[in-house]
Amino acid sequence: MNEMKDKIIVLDTNVLIHNPRSIFSFEDAHIVIPITVIEEIDNFKKGLDEKSRNARQVSRYLDELGRGKSLSKGVSLKEVGENLGTLQVSVSHKITEGLNDVLIMDENDNLIIGTALYFKKENPDKEIILVSKDANVRIKANAVGLRSENFEMDKVNFQELYTGEQSITVSQNKIDELLSNGILENEFGLKFPHQFLILKSADIGKEVIARYSKKSDRIYPLQYYKGKPVWGILPRNIEQTISFELLLDDNIKIVSLVGIAGTGKTLLALAAGLQKVIQEEKYNRLVISRPIFPLGKDIGYLPGTKQEKFNPWMQPIYDNMDILLMSHHQEKVEKAKGNGIRLKKRPSLEDFLSYGFIELEPLTYIRGRSLPAQFMIIDEAQNLTPHEMKTIITRAGENTKIVLTGDPYQIDIPYLDSETNGLSIVAEKFKQEEIAGHITLVKGERSELAELAAKYL
Repeated sequence: MNEMKDKIIVLDTNVLIHNPRSIFSFEDAHIVIPITVIEEIDNFKKGLDEKSRNARQVSRYLDELGRGKSLSKGVSLKEVGENLGTLQVSVSHKITEGLNDVLIMDENDNLIIGTALYFKKENPDKEIILVSKDANVRIKANAVGLRSENFEMDKVNFQELYTGEQSITVSQNKIDELLSNGILENEFGLKFPHQFLILKSADIGKEVIARYSKKSDRIYPLQYYKGKPVWGILPRNIEQTISFELLLDDNIKIVSLVGIAGTGKTLLALAAGLQKVIQEEKYNRLVISRPIFPLGKDIGYLPGTKQEKFNPWMQPIYDNMDILLMSHHQEKVEKAKGNGIRLKKRPSLEDFLSYGFIELEPLTYIRGRSLPAQFMIIDEAQNLTPHEMKTIITRAGENTKIVLTGDPYQIDIPYLDSETNGLSIVAEKFKQEEIAGHITLVKGERSELAELAAKYL
């Protein structure tokens, strides 16, 4: 092995499970994987979930790197990347003198900390960093004098997350110019495709929503949402109106709707999906999915078919679909009355499922699929890692539209937060792409009580 680098990175198990390619994410460093980490990865490898798949991928990477070489002595990563250093699997269980008085050394977390301390003792002239996504491991490492860091290769500043819109106060003449000419020059500093401008009149308090085109560097009125109900639903605020404009534009292939509970994200996405699939026939099927992760203690294994097992997780979707089907049917009834026609009973969700217009699919089974000409909604997307999000988005075939909805303040997955979840990453990193659109919804519309709970609790 080449001479050890000046920086030594000791990786915790959760880093490798979170992102199997994390071993290739550190430039010009010596990567150390304690043997305890390998043992933990071995325990995870047999399942069918994302954690197990990532564990198997880590094993494949290490097996390939170790072919014809000794991982315990260290291998070069230069073949993988020009600025990468070396990697070593440490089989040493030697513990720094006195550490047994501080930590219980039969716990895996403490053995990993002990490995980092061993390398610190053996290499006093080098920088030793323990990288872990577990806050408690980082706290204990700090307590015994180790430098520790979170693994945050994919991270955004949530407080500065792209909102998709900008408000500005202008004269009434400027608003009249937009409405009469259908165009405004970009004198407001807009720079992202499909960014929205809310023009507020300084004279009479009127508000107009406009949309920026990156290609022409000009601003136009809304083109796709014209103020009519979408599957029986009318927007109640500016952000919901913008959402419909993005959802109804077939040129935009991925839409992210971020907002607190009760802002209407899922309802708007479902309404647009039904409109596009059933009424306009722009897509072959409406595919709806969400991560399977319980709030609170899990209720355990569920009996029945795949669909029956999935039903409890999809209940929020059923609730929204009932609202939409009722609203749409009521709208049709009112129109029919005016023409002296009596409508039959309204179609149910089961009808649409049996006809094949709608598919409810657990994300567990989406890997490996190819989904062309689908309107695909991923609800609760804040509970996905960037790696899982990549897996889902790469399923999109020709003419497929993906809608991501979620609240980055309500995350149920360990080691994810508002800045590292897949939804926030997509919203921020896709903002410069012509086929992507984003809006942050702020005002709760579910009920006054729901808005107060989102605000204060």
